[in-house]
Amino acid sequence: MPSRTLTRASGALTALAGLVLTAAATSATAAAAEPAADSATATSAAPIVTVAHRGASAEAPENTLAAIDLAREMGTDWVENDVQRSKDGELVIMHDDTLTRTTDVEEVFPDRAPWKVSDFTWKEIRTLDAGSWKGEEWAGARVPTLKQYMMRVTQNHQKLVLEIKKPELYPGIEKEILTELRKSGWLSRAAVKNKLVVQSFGADSIKTVHELRPDVKTGFLGAPAVADLPEYAAFSDQINSNHGTMSAEYYAAVHALEGPHGRQLESYTWTVDDPARAVELAEWGADGIITNKPDVISEALEDAGFGVAAQ
Repeated sequence: MPSRTLTRASGALTALAGLVLTAAATSATAAAAEPAADSATATSAAPIVTVAHRGASAEAPENTLAAIDLAREMGTDWVENDVQRSKDGELVIMHDDTLTRTTDVEEVFPDRAPWKVSDFTWKEIRTLDAGSWKGEEWAGARVPTLKQYMMRVTQNHQKLVLEIKKPELYPGIEKEILTELRKSGWLSRAAVKNKLVVQSFGADSIKTVHELRPDVKTGFLGAPAVADLPEYAAFSDQINSNHGTMSAEYYAAVHALEGPHGRQLESYTWTVDDPARAVELAEWGADGIITNKPDVISEALEDAGFGVAAQ
């Protein structure tokens, strides 16, 4: 009897040990799988900001309220615009420094060549058709003021990359733009942190913005030499360059530096309407893509594993 009892006990212990080892092996297998999942997540593509260049300008007349409304319908949070100043001091949304390409100014004011923005009052500019050149369905669209534009992007819950266009033509425009942004509620702490970038090709203009409002996120439009990037990082949070000038090495050089707010320098790249090119730039390190076709580019980036940036 004692021997049988010992044999049974030994058998039970052996079975128990087997169960423990099996459970341990299962646990180890699961644990080994977890880091792999984490690793896959860690190496997945970073979100990219898609910015609607002058609104959804491939389809709607650029820099009009219709263009930013269409961008909203496409699900695009970020829009980009250009700000200039009329003869009587009104800040208006217009890319070119003349009104000829995107309005009927030559028909309405045939004797006012060369039809510079700065040669017309706001009362005159507001009469122009800024939509028909893009198609009959856009007839009657108007050139908006900055105030009108800010009201609409606020209403649309959109975010803004604001370009100061040709600041050398408009002395003091930086302060005027900041004043309007403040009046529109766009210089609050939350707005400055999450939904506004002010950019320009004029380095001095961006320096001025940074000096007047150091909290505002800024971008320099261009591709400075790598050796000069630290100088720009002193006053600009972004180096926003034409896609034809970009390379993986240049993105790496930008990202190696911190901007004036102590965060990694960024790069929004323009103007990219080809989906394959957008994905290539994202793979190289682009933080944002500025495009006339935000719906097409957003879809391409998402299909490639680049999500929508939550900023």
